[in-house]
Amino acid sequence: MVFDFLKGEFIDVISWLDDTRDTMVWRFERRGQAIKYGAKLTVREGQAAVFVHEGQLADVFAPGLYMLETNNMPVLTTLQHWDHGFNSPFKSEIYFVNTTRFNDLKWGTKNPIMCRDPEFGPVRLRAFGTYSMRVSDPGVFLREIVGTDGEFTADEVSFQIRNVIVQEMSRVLASSGIPVLDMAANTADLAKLISTAIAPKIAEYGLVLPEFYIENVSLPEEVEKVLDKRTSMGIVGDLNKYMQFNAAEGMTVPGSAVGGAVGAGLGAGIGMGMAQQMQPSGPWGASPATPPPPPPASRQWHLAEGGATKGPYAESDLQALAQSGALTRGSLVWTAGMEGWKPAAETELARLFAQVPPPPPGA
Repeated sequence: MVFDFLKGEFIDVISWLDDTRDTMVWRFERRGQAIKYGAKLTVREGQAAVFVHEGQLADVFAPGLYMLETNNMPVLTTLQHWDHGFNSPFKSEIYFVNTTRFNDLKWGTKNPIMCRDPEFGPVRLRAFGTYSMRVSDPGVFLREIVGTDGEFTADEVSFQIRNVIVQEMSRVLASSGIPVLDMAANTADLAKLISTAIAPKIAEYGLVLPEFYIENVSLPEEVEKVLDKRTSMGIVGDLNKYMQFNAAEGMTVPGSAVGGAVGAGLGAGIGMGMAQQMQPSGPWGASPATPPPPPPASRQWHLAEGGATKGPYAESDLQALAQSGALTRGSLVWTAGMEGWKPAAETELARLFAQVPPPPPGA
């Protein structure tokens, strides 16, 4: 009766409830690692339990409720010598492994990746993104990564995963041949290539990456500024006209070098002049020719004859009168701007008589 009572007192209930959200492995603590025969082991969904006996991995338990006896611990039975009718405790370690996904883990390139772009030539690229991680083989993970760590978190292995990702990222980007300007349209394909390339190495750790994303591939900041300028030039078009427009617009801004009412008026005048210069040019790129000024209006002349005035006459009419003799050198004429009547020979009409002979002698 006393033996049965003590036996019942030593029965263990082994389980793990985790609320940290970042713990991957937790070791069940028991003084002296004395696990009682017949102890109850509860492994919940999203967990696995790994038994380590005398430093050697003994067994891995999937989700379920187990009574730790020889009939469900065949591997451990070969390692442990069971005495006293299998009622004595055995010294082993139990590690609970979280097999759920660890999401939103970050990765990024510490240093730029040198690539040869078909358009820009040698360029330096940076990339970053996220991934999720899950333990696929608890035994391998415990043996290769955790060791005897009593509480192992995701941060402790994420650095190594990042190194693997960045190494393959550098190789894939350098050999992809995808132009920098087309990277954004191909991030999904690049992510698949990288995920496939790193899968064998990650499997050696007992891990898988269910999701892998490339959020951005970018050029260095100084190169992006130059690219922005190039893009702006493409949008502006004719750079000379754009500079002329900016100069005119700056003169109308209060507080500028010109400023004030004078600046506004001058800017408006220059702006109108620039606008005229920015009109569409001819078919060969030349500015349209300025039309000639209109010819000056011909002067109108009046004649005084016999106390009466005649006219007005155009100069061509007076030339005909001079040829016929109706207009002589002594004929009195007047036009706008003259102070009074003058003989035709004393005005600019004198040139009309250059081809007209003078009156014959004695006339």
